[in-house]
Amino acid sequence: MKALSDMRNDYSKSTLEINTAGKNPIALFQKWFDEALKAKVPEPNALTLSTVSEDGRPSGRIVLLKGIESDKFIFYSNYQSQKGKELEKNPACSLTFFWSELERQVRIEGAALRTDHHSSEKYFQSRPRESQIGAWASPQSAIIASREILEERVKKIQAKFKQLEKLPKPQQWGGFEVEPLKIEFWQGRPNRLHDRIAFTKVDGLWKVYRLAP
Repeated sequence: MKALSDMRNDYSKSTLEINTAGKNPIALFQKWFDEALKAKVPEPNALTLSTVSEDGRPSGRIVLLKGIESDKFIFYSNYQSQKGKELEKNPACSLTFFWSELERQVRIEGAALRTDHHSSEKYFQSRPRESQIGAWASPQSAIIASREILEERVKKIQAKFKQLEKLPKPQQWGGFEVEPLKIEFWQGRPNRLHDRIAFTKVDGLWKVYRLAP
């Protein structure tokens, strides 16, 4: 087995310059996301969502970006999950995208608030029926004795809503929208001299600067 200390890649696919990054980080993110789609990056909308507990312990998990509206990044979850509860008490969070095929990373720091009920229900009812049932059946992040219990809950939900084409949204499920306060774009470069261009919002305006790698 190759030693972990010997594992390394030298990045050389692209560059990132402050004079070509533009003035709007949302526009740059959308440009990079489109390029990730064209490069056929698997699930380019997958991101690591990091939250912080009441006692200051960070935790991260993968969620899927489902939209960018009014310059806010939107994802959906169970509000009673660990991440849901932590965001309710402390909305500060970070989103991290990594597209290895393009040797790129984007880090977003901001605050998450719930989306409105109508938007959450509209998205919920656009999901496959099996996913809607799963959202009703799973007490996300709660301890369960066995998988069989979960499967029994699915059967009960299927029976309960068998006459409905679209299920109502569970009260405990919905969207979060993250308002970014800082967005950093990372482009891998040779010899670990990577390009890092950061945007920080100050008094409603974006300021852009380069960071040392």
